[in-house]
Parts: sequence; C-alpha cells; structure tokens
Amino acid sequence: MECSHLSLNISCTTDSPRFPNGTPSSWCCNVCRSNKSPWICLTCLMVHCGRYVNGHAKKHFEDNQGPGFCQRKGDRQEKEKTQHSLCMDCSSFSVFCYRCDDFVVNDTKLGQVQKLREQLQSLENSLLMGDRQRKRKFQENSALDGKLLKDGENVALGATGLRNLGNTCFMNAILQSLSNIEQFSCYFKELPAVALRSGKTAGRRMYHTRSHGDNSVSLVEEFRKTLCSLWQGNQTAFSPDSLFYAIWKIMPSFRGYQQQDAHEFMRYLLDHLHRELQYSRNGASHPVSPQDGVRLSSAEGKCCTNGAPSVVTSIFGGLLQNEVNCLICGTESRKFDPFLDLSLDIPSQFRQKRSKDQEPSPTCTLRDCLYSFTDLEELDETELYYCHKCKKRQKSTKKFWIHNLPKVLCLHLKRFHWTAFLRNKIDTYVEFPLKGLDMRGYLLEPENSLPGSCLYDLVAVVVHHGSGVGSGHYTAYGSHEACWYHFNDSTVTLTNEDTVRKAKAYILFYVERTAEVPSDKVAADGAATGVPDVDEAPTHSVSFEMTPQANSAADSAQTDMALTDATAAHIDTLEEECAKPRQV
Repeated sequence: MECSHLSLNISCTTDSPRFPNGTPSSWCCNVCRSNKSPWICLTCLMVHCGRYVNGHAKKHFEDNQGPGFCQRKGDRQEKEKTQHSLCMDCSSFSVFCYRCDDFVVNDTKLGQVQKLREQLQSLENSLLMGDRQRKRKFQENSALDGKLLKDGENVALGATGLRNLGNTCFMNAILQSLSNIEQFSCYFKELPAVALRSGKTAGRRMYHTRSHGDNSVSLVEEFRKTLCSLWQGNQTAFSPDSLFYAIWKIMPSFRGYQQQDAHEFMRYLLDHLHRELQYSRNGASHPVSPQDGVRLSSAEGKCCTNGAPSVVTSIFGGLLQNEVNCLICGTESRKFDPFLDLSLDIPSQFRQKRSKDQEPSPTCTLRDCLYSFTDLEELDETELYYCHKCKKRQKSTKKFWIHNLPKVLCLHLKRFHWTAFLRNKIDTYVEFPLKGLDMRGYLLEPENSLPGSCLYDLVAVVVHHGSGVGSGHYTAYGSHEACWYHFNDSTVTLTNEDTVRKAKAYILFYVERTAEVPSDKVAADGAATGVPDVDEAPTHSVSFEMTPQANSAADSAQTDMALTDATAAHIDTLEEECAKPRQV
C-alpha cells in the first residue's frame, strides 16, 4: 500500500551512532532477546520481535504514541513529529507501518527506504564475508558449485538476485525464470523506456514510471525496468518495489504478503503483459487496469478486442487438439484448445508410499507425465460427453494431441491436489532432461514438423520447497551462457547440471532449438510505434489472446485464451475439416 507516514518516521541511517552492532540477521529483540523475526524501528533504531513472537515491536509503537518520550538504553529522546510507526524486517527488509497496519511498497522522494535496504544488505554481506572474500573476483568458468556472487563490477550478467519483500519468493522465482528466456527478456529490455502512443493520441505516454500521486501503473514498464536491472551486472540484488506495487494495483488477488502459488502468478503475469501490449498497439488511451482485466476476461469467443498477437502469445502460444469419442455410437468430436503452458499430472503409480519391506518404486520421468497427459482416457460419470448423434450424454473417451508446439514450452507439474478439505503436496521426484526433450511423439502430425522443431533444451526451473502451497519457499534455476545459476531471492550461486537434475521441479521452461529471438523488428518498429511488433511465428507456431476461463472439458488446467483473428481463421479451417463426424 501507499503509506503517507514515511517522511515523518524515517530519521536514521546505518552510520548513526545508535545503530545496532553485528549483522541484521543476528539482531535480537531489546526486550526479550529473541532472535526470531527481528524488526528495527526506522525512527530510533531499536530492535524488537514481531507480533507472532512476543509482539514487542508493536508494543514499542503503542508505547510511543502521543506526548511523551522514547527510551533507548537509558537515553531520553523527544518524539516530536515522529511516531515510531515504521519498522523494517531485518531478514527480508520489507517495511511495515503500524499506523496503516499494512506493509509498505512506496518510498520517500529521496528514496530513503531503498537506501536503508541497500545499506543493511551491504552491512550483512560485509560482516559475513570479510574483506578478503568480498574482493575475490568472479571466475565464471572455474567457479565452484555454490559460489556466492558479490556486489560490484564483477557480477555476471543475469546473476543479480531479487530481494524478498515479504513472502514474494513466488514472484522472484518466476521473474528470474522469465529473465533467462532470451527470446522473451530481450524483447522487453529493448523496449524504449517510455513508449509513445501512435495515431490520434501520439505524444501521450503509455508506459509510466511510477510517481507520487499517480494512480495509473504500467506492468510492462515496471517489468521492463526489472529485467534491465537484473542484467546490468553492477549489483548482487535488486529490490522490485515498483513492480510489486504494479502487481498489487493490477492483480488484486496477489495483494498482501501471504505465500502465493508461483504457477498461478505466472499465468496472471503473462495474461496482463499480453493485454497491456495489445492496448498499446491498438491505440488505447490508458494502461490496463484491474477493471479492464475483468471486462476483457469476460469477453466471449473471437470478439475479444482487436485480437492482435503479442510477444507473450508468439513465444509461449501452442495449440492442442482434443478428441472425444462416444463409446455408444462411435462418433468422434474434435476441438482445438490454445495454451500458454501445459499442466501435467504425476501418474498415481509413482505417488504411492511404500514400506521399508517393499521394493522402491521406479523413478517417474517427464516422459511418463507427458504420456499420461496425451494418453487415451475414459471419462467418468461426472464428465459424460453430450453426443450430438445420440442426443444425450454418453460414456466416452478423450485424448489430447499437440497440434502446434510453441517456441518456449512451459510444463507445470501438478504437485498440489485436494484431499477432503486439505490441499496436499506431491513430493515425488520427476526426472527431466536438460537437453534434447523430444516432443515428436506427442504431436498430431510429427511428419509435418520442421527439422529440429520438436527438440527442446531446458533454460529454467522453478522449485517449491516445503509441504504446502500456502507455505514453503520458491527458488529457481536458470541457464545462461553454458552456466547454471541458483536464484534464492537475493542470493545467487553458481551451480552445476547434476544439482539441477536432482531438483524436484514444479515448473520447467524449455526453449525450442530452432527458435529465434524476435529482436529485428524491436529495433526497426519500436521507435515508430512505441511497442515493437513481433516477428511472425514459424509455420508450426500460432498466436493467441488469453482469457481466464478454465478448460473444463480438458481438465488440464492450461491457460485458455480467446483467439486472434488470424488464429481464429486457422482454427475455423481445422474445425471445418473435422465438422463431419467420423464413424469408428
């Protein structure tokens, strides 16, 4: 939230003589001496424990309201205008305001909050690592697994971490993964800092840098600035406050500091990036707002705005063919479902816990999950298919084929499932290839695919650590210039392929070997239109526009999208070819 108490409450810097000794992570509550959840007052620099420990930070605020004095180690300090309502988490460096009773995402005009975060992070690093280790230069090819990356000019490009703003690891893991998809991140990094509108509204700003009192936000602009900061190579960690603020404004379901699902966040993020890019191309007069998202989400069929593709749909967009066969009369029905990612079940035979006396279950592979997704399945009584020939719901089978593969194949392993009233985690290890994932066996017409277009190489992995979706922690692995990095919020370490292979993946990002970076038109058309066009997708790729409706028939949880005009025409042709039912 936007806090109006910042300027009256921040009156400290790390060079203050009252600053605590030691590292922020080692500070203890001044009252109970607990080192759990320490918070530092931004007015007087006293450290107290959070409300879920003994609540001394809140009591410190309450004791210093109204006329009176603030005690610190026997010294009397006049309160005057400051009210001791702001405090900072000594671990995540997120800021909370007791007067607003909420976390704070904005900053003062002088950027005092961000400066204090940087000072505390620097203090933490300097005291933990020592001068000798901090001066050690980064050696990209000979570095050992787990080598911590340091501040300064020796930080490798793309090896900058993201600070946790309060249970925002789900966001950080997705951002780091998308950042390592070269086709995707290059597009945004090459966007102009402020894109100008074309047509009748030329000269008016579309992408706004957030300013005080400005209620409009641009997710594209904040996403662009975050990616640029991650690839500058001059800092170990970046604090994505402005992007987090934009997400709160545009995606209300992600407001607050509770743990969120990384896959759900990725869908919302790609959806809104796509919509905002469409708005800018189609001459809209304002950025996408939450209300726009609701209105667009309710649009039906092929009448969703102007249906222009975006870099999101051109890179992540694929097409499924869903075949349903009536078991009574043999009539076959087909339909086509666009997707941005595929959600794969972990087969039940790999989820069963075995006793010590039993032989260990075989290792589940990504191939097993893909075969389960595309295998012929008989629908149960709750999913009876309405047969137009029988004129009633009948028992039937269904099968998925991949009709068109995307440039970037995003595979989501469904690790969370409902049992009774609980959502439990499936912690089964799934073996996945780092190179050469062959998707030819899941294509409807593999003989018509381009050479090499069915082979994919892994570029990023999101991992969930913990037992439940509402708890635990998210990290990510990303590959750049033949090196693998582990992104754990603000900490980035070099790792190796064996470590990545052993990870219990939640989301996998695979890049097509023949995919090309759509950068030519970014430079050529970006200056003229403000938002660059995307190169036309290859012959096996299709562009789509997203809508949030779930694919109930498929029950595959992949992102549904309303179709662009070009894609709709393409699918109309396919539908016409399949319109006449076949007898089996």
